[in-house]
Amino acid sequence: MSGAEIPRAVLFDLDGVLADSEHLWDRVRREVTAEFGGRWAEGATEAMMGMSTPEWSNYLVTELGVRLPAQRAAETVVERMAEYYRTDPPVLPGAVETVRWVGRRFPTAIASSAPPRIIRAFLEVTGLDEVVGHTVSSEEVGAGKPAPDVYLRAAEGLGVPAGSCLAVEDSGNGLRAAAAAGTTVVAVPNPHFPPAPEALALASHRLEDITHLPEVLDGSA
Repeated sequence: MSGAEIPRAVLFDLDGVLADSEHLWDRVRREVTAEFGGRWAEGATEAMMGMSTPEWSNYLVTELGVRLPAQRAAETVVERMAEYYRTDPPVLPGAVETVRWVGRRFPTAIASSAPPRIIRAFLEVTGLDEVVGHTVSSEEVGAGKPAPDVYLRAAEGLGVPAGSCLAVEDSGNGLRAAAAAGTTVVAVPNPHFPPAPEALALASHRLEDITHLPEVLDGSA
């Protein structure tokens, strides 16, 4: 699908696109690293963006020195993130309305590196479980972003070729994953962790925030 064509389906990342949560993941991972004997390293934040849960929990242990089994490190981080979603869900302004607008017009999926538990919590707290037709966590496909697996599986779940999908991403690894899957990529750059210029160059559109997506989809942007 070229940037000028109307997509047959829309695939959303979660963290940084619909939820203002990338900085929360970073905060919690830093806390767990400090509490359990590890030491944060320069570049660790960027390295873990897009990783699946098994990948980033292993990174905490092997690269940052967290003194927990990788599975326990993952459980600790995810439980703390789940508490944020239960008490003060970090929904980005306009995200729910935008997904509802898209969902009325296109088959819609979430393709995220977040664990299934976090994806479900987000959908339930926002009521978007009635709108989003399919979800895939990179935990379920074996390789996190920048590998294209999560986007390929999400497109497959909707019954639409990835090349006919539009994907919305905020991070460098996410943009690379969506492009590698063959989707048309829309970037909503993360203000906390801006993607590298070479990753942004993979996007056909760059949006200031998610509320401008309907303008892209109806051809006015």
